[in-house]
Amino acid sequence: MSRPDVNPEVRKLSARLLPESGLLGVAMAARIRSEIPFYDAGDTVSHDELVASCTVNTRYILGNLAGEVAATETPTETGTTRAEQSVPYAVVLQAFRVGSRFIWEVLVERADPEDRDLLLLAAADIWAVSDQLAADVTDAYRRAMADRARRDGQMRAVLVGSLLDGDADATAYVGETAGMLDLGRATEYVVVSAESPTPGEEGLPDVERALRRANVRSAWRLDHDHQEGVVALRFGFGADHLVELLGGLARARVGISSVVGRLDDIQEARRQARVACAAVSPGAAVVGQFGADPLAVLLAGSPDQARVLVDAVLAPVLALPPDDRDVVFATARAWLAAGGSTSTAARELHVHRNTVRYRIRRLEEITGRDLARPVDAAELYVALECVRILGLG
Repeated sequence: MSRPDVNPEVRKLSARLLPESGLLGVAMAARIRSEIPFYDAGDTVSHDELVASCTVNTRYILGNLAGEVAATETPTETGTTRAEQSVPYAVVLQAFRVGSRFIWEVLVERADPEDRDLLLLAAADIWAVSDQLAADVTDAYRRAMADRARRDGQMRAVLVGSLLDGDADATAYVGETAGMLDLGRATEYVVVSAESPTPGEEGLPDVERALRRANVRSAWRLDHDHQEGVVALRFGFGADHLVELLGGLARARVGISSVVGRLDDIQEARRQARVACAAVSPGAAVVGQFGADPLAVLLAGSPDQARVLVDAVLAPVLALPPDDRDVVFATARAWLAAGGSTSTAARELHVHRNTVRYRIRRLEEITGRDLARPVDAAELYVALECVRILGLG
């Protein structure tokens, strides 16, 4: 770092304070612990570790202002160490801001009264040193986290989770997090949510490797009931290509979000992926896209209301014995898919058309609906979609 061209009086003050770096480091550590609960607990970063890093940082700032610090005396090891300790980046940066403010307050307090105006004029130079310190620490932290993420699948899953869940410590630094996951250079992203066939099992086995073979970057995590990931689309490999690739891997239902152009929209994309997954029939190894079937997405996004609609329209059918209920549902779906054509539905079901007519009349009787009326037919169709999405038949 080039030495700041600060006012001579500020330089003298900094040189006068430099021998006190140890004591000031202790006071800075106390300030950080009082303002940041993470450090006050002392579970991850011990008291002695915090004092040591504060002393190095104090010496770095005052030494630069005094023009006496060697080029090799930089506190970037703090960034590397905190990354290895899994201290959230936001907490690390907050500590450096508290420490820099502490140094500024000490300079103001210890300046001769006649020099305080000069100190205020030199504020930009003083804060430039602190900003450079934060930038150096950030670079060190990112490099360490990137190295760790490449080595440590669990850490990689934590970083993916911070993107998907909107973790309070990560949302302000989404670019840095994406960079650690090698996702930051794309212009289009989607989130994928795959249901686990059994608890903790991947619904898309080996998906990251399969995408890597297609030269597509992605990052994934697996929890109790879902495997979820962020996929960075590229030119020549869009959402349709992704659907095709995932369809060959799926062992359970899978949902894909709309394409988003900013990583800041990843949390909304994750919600869309979950809804798209829920809109696929339970038990089916099928990939569903958000927006491809708007009605199904709407119903899947409001499962409580979907159940209310089922009970209002199809409660008498649900009360039938399972075999009878399945026959009624299959006939109703075939008849609606055929546009109300009894003959077409009969061919699809491999029964006589009179059988279809009988079953439809029975459905009308027990539900109180007249399927010749478009509104009643529409209610039936929507209720049947609710039944499918809720896994009721």
